[in-house]
Amino acid sequence: MFKTTLFICALGLLGIAAQAQGFRNVDKSPMDAAYFPDNFAHDRKGTEQALVRVLYSRPAKNGREVFGKLVPYGKVWRTGANENTEIKFYKDVTIQGKKVKAGTYSLFSIPGETEWTIILNSDLDYWGAYQYKQEHDVLRVNVPAKKSEAPIENFAIQFPKGAEAVMRLGWDDTVVELPMSF
Repeated sequence: MFKTTLFICALGLLGIAAQAQGFRNVDKSPMDAAYFPDNFAHDRKGTEQALVRVLYSRPAKNGREVFGKLVPYGKVWRTGANENTEIKFYKDVTIQGKKVKAGTYSLFSIPGETEWTIILNSDLDYWGAYQYKQEHDVLRVNVPAKKSEAPIENFAIQFPKGAEAVMRLGWDDTVVELPMSF
Protein backbone atom coordinates (compact mmCIF):
# COMPACT_ATOMS: atom_id res chain seq x y z
CA MET A 1 0.00 0.00 0.00
CA PHE A 2 2.79 2.41 0.96
CA LYS A 3 4.66 1.70 -2.30
CA THR A 4 1.50 2.38 -4.34
CA THR A 5 0.88 5.68 -2.56
CA LEU A 6 4.50 6.68 -2.99
CA PHE A 7 4.36 5.80 -6.71
CA ILE A 8 1.18 7.88 -7.24
CA CYS A 9 2.74 10.85 -5.42
CA ALA A 10 5.88 10.57 -7.56
CA LEU A 11 3.79 10.59 -10.75
CA GLY A 12 1.93 13.66 -9.52
CA LEU A 13 5.19 15.47 -8.82
CA LEU A 14 6.49 14.55 -12.27
CA GLY A 15 3.34 16.06 -13.78
CA ILE A 16 3.83 19.26 -11.80
CA ALA A 17 7.50 19.35 -12.79
CA ALA A 18 6.57 18.97 -16.48
CA GLN A 19 4.15 21.91 -16.16
CA ALA A 20 6.85 23.93 -14.40
CA GLN A 21 9.19 23.19 -17.31
CA GLY A 22 6.83 24.97 -19.72
CA PHE A 23 4.88 22.02 -21.13
CA ARG A 24 1.21 22.72 -21.73
CA ASN A 25 -1.55 20.32 -20.76
CA VAL A 26 -2.43 17.36 -22.96
CA ASP A 27 -5.10 18.04 -25.61
CA LYS A 28 -8.58 16.82 -24.69
CA SER A 29 -9.03 15.75 -28.33
CA PRO A 30 -6.02 13.57 -29.20
CA MET A 31 -4.51 13.56 -32.66
CA ASP A 32 -4.98 10.48 -34.85
CA ALA A 33 -4.14 9.34 -38.37
CA ALA A 34 -6.07 7.34 -40.95
CA TYR A 35 -4.49 5.72 -43.99
CA PHE A 36 -5.56 4.05 -47.19
CA PRO A 37 -4.74 1.23 -47.38
CA ASP A 38 -6.20 0.94 -43.88
CA ASN A 39 -3.63 0.88 -41.08
CA PHE A 40 -0.85 1.34 -43.66
CA ALA A 41 1.84 2.62 -41.27
CA HIS A 42 1.40 -0.42 -39.03
CA ASP A 43 0.76 -3.10 -41.67
CA ARG A 44 3.12 -1.93 -44.46
CA LYS A 45 4.38 -4.77 -46.64
CA GLY A 46 7.38 -4.64 -48.97
CA THR A 47 7.13 -1.91 -51.58
CA GLU A 48 3.46 -1.13 -50.92
CA GLN A 49 2.73 2.61 -50.88
CA ALA A 50 0.12 4.65 -49.05
CA LEU A 51 -2.35 6.47 -51.27
CA VAL A 52 -3.98 8.71 -48.61
CA ARG A 53 -3.16 9.89 -45.09
CA VAL A 54 -5.49 11.97 -42.92
CA LEU A 55 -4.24 13.73 -39.76
CA TYR A 56 -6.99 14.92 -37.44
CA SER A 57 -7.98 15.41 -33.81
CA ARG A 58 -10.72 13.29 -32.21
CA PRO A 59 -13.25 15.25 -30.15
CA ALA A 60 -15.53 13.30 -27.80
CA LYS A 61 -19.31 13.45 -27.58
CA ASN A 62 -19.24 13.61 -23.77
CA GLY A 63 -23.03 13.52 -23.51
CA ARG A 64 -23.44 16.50 -25.83
CA GLU A 65 -25.75 16.81 -28.81
CA VAL A 66 -23.21 17.02 -31.63
CA PHE A 67 -24.63 17.76 -35.09
CA GLY A 68 -27.03 20.66 -35.27
CA LYS A 69 -25.90 21.90 -31.85
CA LEU A 70 -22.16 21.63 -30.98
CA VAL A 71 -21.36 21.47 -34.71
CA PRO A 72 -24.03 23.65 -36.38
CA TYR A 73 -25.68 22.57 -39.59
CA GLY A 74 -24.88 24.69 -42.64
CA LYS A 75 -21.58 26.11 -41.34
CA VAL A 76 -17.99 25.24 -42.27
CA TRP A 77 -16.46 22.83 -39.74
CA ARG A 78 -12.80 21.87 -39.34
CA THR A 79 -13.86 18.18 -39.52
CA GLY A 80 -12.42 17.29 -36.14
CA ALA A 81 -10.98 19.39 -33.33
CA ASN A 82 -8.02 21.69 -32.73
CA GLU A 83 -5.97 22.38 -35.90
CA ASN A 84 -7.80 21.91 -39.18
CA THR A 85 -7.73 18.34 -40.48
CA GLU A 86 -5.19 17.63 -43.22
CA ILE A 87 -5.48 15.06 -45.98
CA LYS A 88 -2.48 14.05 -48.07
CA PHE A 89 -2.85 12.30 -51.42
CA TYR A 90 0.33 10.51 -52.49
CA LYS A 91 -1.02 10.16 -56.05
CA ASP A 92 -3.52 12.10 -58.13
CA VAL A 93 -7.06 11.18 -57.09
CA THR A 94 -10.54 11.39 -58.63
CA ILE A 95 -13.49 12.25 -56.38
CA GLN A 96 -16.97 12.31 -57.90
CA GLY A 97 -15.44 12.69 -61.36
CA LYS A 98 -13.24 15.63 -60.31
CA LYS A 99 -9.45 15.30 -60.51
CA VAL A 100 -7.29 16.45 -57.59
CA LYS A 101 -3.50 16.59 -57.83
CA ALA A 102 -1.32 14.72 -55.35
CA GLY A 103 -0.54 16.95 -52.37
CA THR A 104 -1.70 18.03 -48.93
CA TYR A 105 -4.97 19.86 -48.36
CA SER A 106 -7.12 21.00 -45.45
CA LEU A 107 -10.27 18.92 -45.06
CA PHE A 108 -13.33 20.93 -44.11
CA SER A 109 -17.00 19.99 -44.20
CA ILE A 110 -20.41 21.59 -43.99
CA PRO A 111 -22.64 19.16 -42.10
CA GLY A 112 -26.34 18.95 -42.86
CA GLU A 113 -29.08 16.66 -41.59
CA THR A 114 -29.22 14.58 -44.79
CA GLU A 115 -26.18 15.73 -46.78
CA TRP A 116 -22.68 17.05 -46.11
CA THR A 117 -20.44 19.16 -48.30
CA ILE A 118 -16.86 17.88 -48.21
CA ILE A 119 -14.22 20.51 -48.99
CA LEU A 120 -10.53 20.27 -49.87
CA ASN A 121 -8.77 23.61 -49.41
CA SER A 122 -5.21 24.71 -50.21
CA ASP A 123 -4.70 26.66 -46.94
CA LEU A 124 -2.79 24.66 -44.33
CA ASP A 125 -1.71 25.01 -40.70
CA TYR A 126 -4.64 26.86 -39.17
CA TRP A 127 -6.53 26.41 -35.92
CA GLY A 128 -10.08 25.37 -36.63
CA ALA A 129 -12.04 26.92 -39.48
CA TYR A 130 -11.81 30.51 -38.26
CA GLN A 131 -9.61 31.66 -41.18
CA TYR A 132 -11.24 29.44 -43.81
CA LYS A 133 -11.39 31.10 -47.26
CA GLN A 134 -13.75 29.59 -49.83
CA GLU A 135 -11.70 31.09 -52.68
CA HIS A 136 -8.92 28.61 -51.80
CA ASP A 137 -11.17 25.56 -52.24
CA VAL A 138 -9.72 22.92 -54.55
CA LEU A 139 -12.77 20.63 -54.39
CA ARG A 140 -16.35 20.72 -53.09
CA VAL A 141 -18.60 17.67 -53.30
CA ASN A 142 -21.80 16.59 -51.58
CA VAL A 143 -22.28 13.22 -49.91
CA PRO A 144 -25.30 11.72 -48.12
CA ALA A 145 -25.36 11.59 -44.32
CA LYS A 146 -26.57 8.34 -42.75
CA LYS A 147 -27.51 7.35 -39.23
CA SER A 148 -24.95 5.13 -37.54
CA GLU A 149 -25.94 1.73 -36.18
CA ALA A 150 -24.80 2.77 -32.69
CA PRO A 151 -23.58 6.03 -31.14
CA ILE A 152 -19.95 6.89 -31.89
CA GLU A 153 -18.36 8.51 -28.81
CA ASN A 154 -15.21 9.91 -30.46
CA PHE A 155 -15.07 11.46 -33.92
CA ALA A 156 -13.32 9.03 -36.28
CA ILE A 157 -12.01 8.93 -39.83
CA GLN A 158 -11.25 5.51 -41.30
CA PHE A 159 -10.80 3.71 -44.59
CA PRO A 160 -12.46 0.28 -44.32
CA LYS A 161 -10.25 -2.65 -45.25
CA GLY A 162 -10.50 -3.63 -48.88
CA ALA A 163 -9.50 -2.55 -52.34
CA GLU A 164 -11.87 0.43 -52.60
CA ALA A 165 -10.81 3.78 -51.17
CA VAL A 166 -13.78 5.07 -49.18
CA MET A 167 -13.12 7.61 -46.47
CA ARG A 168 -15.65 7.19 -43.63
CA LEU A 169 -16.29 9.96 -41.13
CA GLY A 170 -18.39 9.16 -38.08
CA TRP A 171 -19.44 10.79 -34.83
CA ASP A 172 -22.43 10.67 -32.53
CA ASP A 173 -25.20 9.16 -34.68
CA THR A 174 -23.90 10.22 -38.11
CA VAL A 175 -21.71 8.60 -40.77
CA VAL A 176 -20.69 10.00 -44.16
CA GLU A 177 -18.64 8.27 -46.84
CA LEU A 178 -16.47 9.76 -49.58
CA PRO A 179 -15.42 7.29 -52.32
CA MET A 180 -12.28 8.10 -54.26
CA SER A 181 -10.27 6.43 -57.02
CA PHE A 182 -6.60 6.47 -58.01
